[in-house]
Amino acid sequence: MYLYTDFDQQLLNQRVAQFRDQTERYLAGKLTEDEYRPLRLQNGLYVQRYAPMLRIAVPYGLLNTTQLRKVAEISQEYDRGYAHVSTRQNIQLNWSALEDIPEILEQLATVQMHATQTSGNCIRNTTTDQYAGVIAGEVEDPRPTCELIRQWSTFHPEFAFLPRKFKIAVSALEETDRAATSFHDIGVYIVRNDAGEMGYKIKVGGGLGRTPVIGSFIRDFVAREDLIGYLEAILRVYNLHGRRDNKYKARIKILVKALTPEVFAEKVEAEFAQIQDQMKVAPELLAKMDAVFKPFDYQDLPNEDFSALFAEHPKFKQWFNVNTHAHKVQGYHIVTINLKRAGVAPGDVTTEEMNFIADLADKYTFGELRTTHEQNIVLADVPQKDVFELWKILDQANMARAHIGFITDIICCPGGDFCSLANAKSIPISEAITRRFDDLDTVYNLRKLDLNISGCMNACGHHHVGNIGILGVDKKGAEFYQITLGGNADHDASIGDILGPSFAAEAVPDVVEEILNTYLDLREGEERFLDTYRRVGIKPFKERAYA
Repeated sequence: MYLYTDFDQQLLNQRVAQFRDQTERYLAGKLTEDEYRPLRLQNGLYVQRYAPMLRIAVPYGLLNTTQLRKVAEISQEYDRGYAHVSTRQNIQLNWSALEDIPEILEQLATVQMHATQTSGNCIRNTTTDQYAGVIAGEVEDPRPTCELIRQWSTFHPEFAFLPRKFKIAVSALEETDRAATSFHDIGVYIVRNDAGEMGYKIKVGGGLGRTPVIGSFIRDFVAREDLIGYLEAILRVYNLHGRRDNKYKARIKILVKALTPEVFAEKVEAEFAQIQDQMKVAPELLAKMDAVFKPFDYQDLPNEDFSALFAEHPKFKQWFNVNTHAHKVQGYHIVTINLKRAGVAPGDVTTEEMNFIADLADKYTFGELRTTHEQNIVLADVPQKDVFELWKILDQANMARAHIGFITDIICCPGGDFCSLANAKSIPISEAITRRFDDLDTVYNLRKLDLNISGCMNACGHHHVGNIGILGVDKKGAEFYQITLGGNADHDASIGDILGPSFAAEAVPDVVEEILNTYLDLREGEERFLDTYRRVGIKPFKERAYA
C-alpha cells in the first residue's frame, strides 16, 4: 500500500494544525457558523442529529493494522467505543465532541490517516473493488490508478469548492463491478486497446440521490499517461458550467443531462486538447505507483483439499462457499468478515472487534485489510492452510454468518437514529428484515440478492440500486417506507422502479416477504431475483404486495 513521504506527512501535519486553529477560533466566537461550515466539511466533520460525525478517509478501502488499531483507540477515548464502515469504504465516528476533533485528526495523522475531503463540495474518496489486486480476471490492478487520482485530487486548489460533491470510482473487471462505478460522477474503467496497451474508458454523470442517473460513456480510450489530464478537463468543464444557484441541480449528472453526453464530451475534448501535453504523467511516476502495489512475498503453497473438513463441519463449508473468494495466487484465499449481525447496525464494529480484526490480519495476512462498499471487512491474503482455523475464530466472535451477497447482507445508512437529514430510521428496518430471514436455508433459497436501505433521498444506503430498495419517507410527521424493485449496481446497471404507495414501518418485513414469495412462485430454474423481475416486470409484485 502507499506509504507517506516526508512531504506527505508535513502537508498533513500542517492541515491538522490549520484546522485546530480554525476550530478554536470558531469555538471562541471568532468565526461564524457560515464561515466555519466549509472548513469543517472539507475536514470530514458533519453536524448530525445528536453529535458531530467525523468521516475518516480510507483511500480505496485499503488500510493496515496499525491504522485500524488507531481508529479503535480513538473510538474508545473520544467516541462511544465503536465505528461505522460506510458505502464509500470510509470509517465514521458518530459521537465525538467538536472540541476533540482536532486532537483526533492529530492522532490519525501519526498513522498516515486523515479526514480530508471526505465531505464538502470537493473530490471525495476514490473507491474500487475491495478485492483489487488479488482477484483473478482484472485487466490491471486498479489500486495504482486510485492512488494516482488521490494524489492529484487532494488539496487541488481549483476543485476545492465545486458546485457539489464529486465522486470517482475505478473498475478493473469485465465480468462484474463491486464499486457501483456507473453511479459515480466519473466512472473509470480499466481497458486495453487493440495494441494491448492499458488505458481507460470513461463514464460521466452517474449518481444517486434525488435524481438517480446511470452514467454515460464519453470516451472509449484514454492512454494511461493522459488520465489525469482528461479528469482535469472533465472537472474544469463541470466547475465552469455546473449550476451553483440550486444545490439540488448542481451535480454533474444534471449538467450532462442538460447538455447531452455528446455536447458535454465535446466540451471536455476541447479542454483536454488545451492541457493534454502539459498534464501527461511521467513514466517514472507511473512506475512508482505500480511499485507501491507490487505483490507481497507470497509463499509457494499448494491448494488445500477441504473435502474432509466440509464433510465434518457443514457450517464451515457454507461459510467457505459464501464468505470467501478464490485468490489469484495458488494456496491463498480472500476472506470477507461479516459485519451484518442481528442486534448490530450494519457496518458497525466495536473497539474490541477492531483490535480483534487487526490481530487476525497480523496473524493470517500481511497486516493489511480492506473495507468494502457493502460495509464489511476483507482479509485479502489468507493462506488456505489457515482458513479453517480462521473460520473457527470468526465463528466464536459472531463474525462468520455465511450470507455475504444474500438478502441479510444489507447495505444500510445510519438513518434517523443519527443523521439530521433523514426522514426515517433505517437501522430498525434492517434489524426487522434480518430477524425475519434468520434461517440460512431460506436465505440461500432466495439466491444472491441485494437489499439496500436509505433513510432519505440522499441515498447513502444506495436504495436505488438494490434489487430491493427501501427508502424512508416522511408522511405528516410519521415514518413510512417506499419500496423499489429491479435496481442493480453491476455493469448492467439499472435503477429500481417504485412499487407504489409507501408502507408503515411495521408492514415492511411482511411486504418484503410477500415480494420474495412472488419471486419464488414466478422464477424459472436458477433465476436470481433480478432476472425474474426483468422477465416478468413489476405488475405481479405490485398486485401481491397491495392485495
